[in-house]
Amino acid sequence: MDLDDELPDDVYTPYKRVLVTGATGLLGRAIYKEFQKNEWDTLGCGYSRARPRFLRCNLLDEDAVRVLIQDFQPHVIVHCAAERRPDVVEHHTEAALNLNVHACATLAKEAAGIFLLYISTDYVFDGRNPPYGENDAPNPLNMYGKSKLEGEREILRHCPGAAVLRVPILYGEVEKVEESAVTVLWDRVQQGAESCTIDHCQQRFPTYTSDVARVCRNMAEKALQDPSLRGVFHYSGKEQMTKYEMACAIADAFNLPSSHLIPMTEQPAGSGAQRPHNAQLECSRLELLGLSVEPVPFKAAIRDSLWPFLHDKRWRQTVFH
Repeated sequence: MDLDDELPDDVYTPYKRVLVTGATGLLGRAIYKEFQKNEWDTLGCGYSRARPRFLRCNLLDEDAVRVLIQDFQPHVIVHCAAERRPDVVEHHTEAALNLNVHACATLAKEAAGIFLLYISTDYVFDGRNPPYGENDAPNPLNMYGKSKLEGEREILRHCPGAAVLRVPILYGEVEKVEESAVTVLWDRVQQGAESCTIDHCQQRFPTYTSDVARVCRNMAEKALQDPSLRGVFHYSGKEQMTKYEMACAIADAFNLPSSHLIPMTEQPAGSGAQRPHNAQLECSRLELLGLSVEPVPFKAAIRDSLWPFLHDKRWRQTVFH
């Protein structure tokens, strides 16, 4: 019997293709992995770190972007590529604006008939009056927040059917601890002999990249069924912490001491780009549509993220007992 004869006529699985920009980055890797393991034909592109795993594409090259989209013909584009380090954006503004704003316009102009999902940030808000809903007026304090807000506007101007997903401080499976403002605390936690001060002013909501990736896939699958899914959405972890509290939680997750960590309750002068005090995101729009996911608890997720960086592997015996 021919294999085709064995398949019932009413079974049809659409072939779903997704393009992930910035697939070499912290969030991009998680999003690429999430789509790939859920039966999407997944193409990741990057630039400086692209090869050999991903396609190398300069998102500032309009012709290259056009050819990429025409060749692959994605149903969905998740645009993660960005300069997301606020202090770098402050000092290298032109290069950051090229990536955070101009690349958005380039992609959006080529995304007709494609669901374009743009990853943005809680830093579009000033942090003075939380929580912030999707319709609250943005007022970014630093150049990074301004550039991401401009990116949002370019996306929605050139591609009205697009969606924006704002997320806060991210952590997840890192290639090096410096890749995330959360996991970078690991070195301070492990240097137990020396005391060090850590910010205890700014309120943050650390958010696990694997959770964000699941939300992105939920949104993509919904958009293929319902093209009216568009506009601005928020997703965030639910545990409110300062960086000092994050460091203490990391220490606790690995049964390490935290007495050497000292909370710093005043912001030192000249400490880089200004950050919002508390830009808590209100996330009801995703929740009402059934597209949100329950966040993995911080201690469990941070343990998974930092496990490979343990100096002393004997802690394995104690952490899970």
